[in-house]
This record gives sequence, structure tokens and C-alpha cells, in this order.
Amino acid sequence: MALKVAIVGRPNVGKSTLFNRLVGKRLALVDDRPGVTRDRRYADGNIGDFDLTLIDTAGYEDVTDDSLEARMREQTEAAIEDAEVIMFMMDAREGVTSLDRIFAERLRRVHKPIILLANKSESRESGGGVGEAHALGFGEPVAISAEHGEGMADLYAALIAASADIFIEEIDEPDKPIRIAVIGRPNAGKSTLINRLIGDDRLLTGPEAGITRDSISVDWVYEDKNIRLVDTAGMRRKARVQEKLEKLSVADTIRAITFAEVVILVMDKDDAFDTQDLQLADLVEREGRALIYVASKWDLEDEPQSRMAKLKAMAEDKLPQLKGSPFVALSSHSGRGVERLMPAVLQAYDTWSVKVKTKDLNTWLSMATQRHPPPAVDGKRIKPKYIAQTKARPPTFVLMANRAESMPEHYKRYLINSIRESFDLPGTPIRLNVKSSGANPYAEGGAKSGPERYKGDAKTAPRRVKKAEKEEALSKLPGKALEQKKTRKAQPKVLGGLKSSASKKAGSSVAVQKGARGGARQVSRSGRVRTGQKGGAKR
Repeated sequence: MALKVAIVGRPNVGKSTLFNRLVGKRLALVDDRPGVTRDRRYADGNIGDFDLTLIDTAGYEDVTDDSLEARMREQTEAAIEDAEVIMFMMDAREGVTSLDRIFAERLRRVHKPIILLANKSESRESGGGVGEAHALGFGEPVAISAEHGEGMADLYAALIAASADIFIEEIDEPDKPIRIAVIGRPNAGKSTLINRLIGDDRLLTGPEAGITRDSISVDWVYEDKNIRLVDTAGMRRKARVQEKLEKLSVADTIRAITFAEVVILVMDKDDAFDTQDLQLADLVEREGRALIYVASKWDLEDEPQSRMAKLKAMAEDKLPQLKGSPFVALSSHSGRGVERLMPAVLQAYDTWSVKVKTKDLNTWLSMATQRHPPPAVDGKRIKPKYIAQTKARPPTFVLMANRAESMPEHYKRYLINSIRESFDLPGTPIRLNVKSSGANPYAEGGAKSGPERYKGDAKTAPRRVKKAEKEEALSKLPGKALEQKKTRKAQPKVLGGLKSSASKKAGSSVAVQKGARGGARQVSRSGRVRTGQKGGAKR
């Protein structure tokens, strides 16, 4: 198990910057203005070979009323109680302030190792601030620069010394959790819902809109299953997002949707499925994540049954690509209906992870094409031949057919809806890729065609090919070719059945040529063939 370390201090001293550096990712939002971080965030990091569980906290404010700053202070004090080592950070450029002294007085009552960090110590002007830090009473300050990575070796040595008397228990790695992102518009009740689920005031809540800025992950165990709930910032319409900080929050929410497996869309019951909710649901479908609709503040509804029927009809009408997604009506404040949420989430997760047998798919394809045959495009019929599932999460299928590029979109939608109904896959996104099966992959230039091999000429090649082979057999070198010609034996040349060495002198024996029907024909010395019978009468 890693050492749990909390990074605390007043606002805008660089706590989130150091948190991102030790984690190795830009998880926490960083901006020049103070008070960007509001919730406490946990993440695994390391420095050298030392594993850490880091806690990023909000800036400490000396207020105890019912304001937002007071609730942020409560989150910081909860992080101090949970940590084993505390990193108290101050700004070396500004020196020790009155708020630093008040916070130091608070930390002295904590019986835990405290490391004093003087951040922003990369310039000469910060030397005086590092000297003033001795007055806080926590020993020698560690001069670092979280932005530029300076002083990390001194911080490593300070952590080793501070954790010398702390026993770090080794535990087994937990199973991979199910990642659930909770999204919605501002002030829809996302953080309140997560607090109600886990039974603890883990996240900062209140009547103000836009309290959550970072995507905060909370680990939880539900029925022996590891769950990771991710609370996200509220997303407004793109035209209304003008500030840089809100743009960073929206980008962080989109990143949380990308890495989630199940997404819970929280909507206000009075204005559910407005333009922004529809865009968020469409984003979830395009990312291929399982979706759960949640109507919050349901305890204030006077006619729950008629309102629920209206909302379900609205969902199927405006989001037909997510037909059958679970719909849960609840109240995060009173807890009414919250017990129905997690069973619906687990059911959607199982549907999202389903795998269908290839045999069942092809049986379904035969029935679906018989019920509704593919249309004829340009007078030619499209013929689906074979279908198989290539992967799950979300379920993805590949359909082999001729003229696949001509298959219209409405027929693809028919096949997707038929798959959803036949195999009981309500609400989950389904991907159907249609590929052509007409091309031969082993043909020349195909996907599986190798380099062309020379197999030689056929044995029944014409004489001119054999003659060319004999000529090519000679070496190309001038002297060598001449030597090969001299050593070659002269072969007798046969023309018309007569040997070239035959004598044409008088008195020599006559040549005999084979007739067309067999037998011998007599040939005179002049080359004429005697047609008469032997011993016959002469003209």
C-alpha cells in the first residue's frame, strides 16, 4: 500500500501543480486565479521509487459560517485527518502571510509528520521567503518549484525521513472497478446523488450552481463489486461557455465520459430532455457507452405516473438510437428511489458487455432478411451472406454482403433495431459494419496475395522460346561466350526429313521418306517421289 500524503496550504500557492507533477498527469485543473480547486481529489503517484497516494485539497480559508469557503475548509480538514503525512506549502515569492500563520497554528495540533514546502523558489527573489519560512516552526523548509520540477530530490529525502516510523501495509491489488460517470447540466444534483449512494458527504454540495469544477473520482464497493464513481462538472450550452476555467471543466467532463463504462445522465424533472440533455446523450452514444436516464427531484412531482410515461415517450421519440435505455426517477435529497439506481446500472453494464454466438447471429440474419429483404439499388439486389460479432463494449458486428457500399442507412437501422429486439439489448449502443465479400483476397493485389513467383515456362513451349533459352544460357562475358561457342558440339540440322550430311552425288543410295499412311516411298536422285508401283509398267 502506498503512503497517503495530503498537500495543503492557502489558495494559489501551487498545490495542484505539484499534485499533477507527482501523479504524472494533468488531472487537476490549474489556473492563475485562486480558489480553482474546491473538492479533495485522490490519485496514485510516485517520486523516485516511492509510491504515494496523493490528496489535492482546496485552499485553506479562515471562515466558519455557512458559505462555500467554509464548506471547502471542511473538505481540507477531512483530507488532513485521512492523510499519514502532510505537505504544508507556502509561496516563497510572497513570504509568510497572516493566513499561513493561522493555518500553521491549526497544523500544530495535528500529531502527524509535516513537511514544509517553499514553492516558487526558482528565482532569486524567493530567497527571503524561504528564510521567513523558518518562523512557522516546522523545521528546515524544502525549496522547490512545482512548475519547473526543481527540488524534487530534496522532497524525496524529506518524505523518506518523515515516513521512517510509519508502517505501510502491503495489500493485494483490487479488481478492476466499474467506471461510472455522472453527468448533467449545472445544479442538477450530481454530487448530492453520489453522496447519497456512498452514504457520506464526500463531495462538496450546495445550492450554488457550478460548485464542481474538477472530475472527482470516488472508489466504492457495492455488493462485493468495486465501483468508481466520477463526479463531473455541469455542462452548459457551448455558446454560453466563455471563461477559460469553464472550458477546462467541460474538457475534463468529456474526458471522463471517454474513459467511463456506464454513464448516468442526471436531469431535472421539470425540464428534462432539453437541447443540452439531448446533446449529452448523443455524445454518450457516439462514444459507445451504456446510458442510464435519471430524473432527479422526483419527491416534488405531483403526478409521478403520468409524468414518467411522458418522459419515456419523449426519450424514445427524440433518442431512437438509444431505444430501451433504463429510466430511474429518484430524489437525492430524501433518498427516495435511489435503491433502484445501482441494479439498473449493473444490468446496463452486463448488456453492454454481452457476446452473441455466431450461429445464433446467422440464424437471425436469415430470418431478418426473409422478413424484410434488402432493397435493390440500381436494379441489383444486395445479398447479405454472413454476420459475426467482432468485439463487445459496445457490441460490434460485421456483416459480409455483396455491394456493401450501396446498402442504404435505413436498412442498417432496421438490422440494428432487429438485433436489439431479438437478443434483448435495450439501450446499449450497437455498431454494425458492412463489408463487401466480392473481392478475392488471394487475387493479385489482394489483402492476402503474396509476391508473384516465377514458375518457369511450360514444357510445351514453342521452339522460339526454347531457342531463346539456349541463347540466354551463354555467358554475357565476351571471352567466356566465345569459349563456350567453340566447345559446343555441332548438332546435325534436320530439314524436311533429310539429313544435311546426305550425299547428293550420283550412285549414292536413295533417301527413304516415311509416307503419310506408313510404309516407305522411293525418292529419286532428283528428289522426286516415285508414285508408281515397283516393277510396274513405265509410260
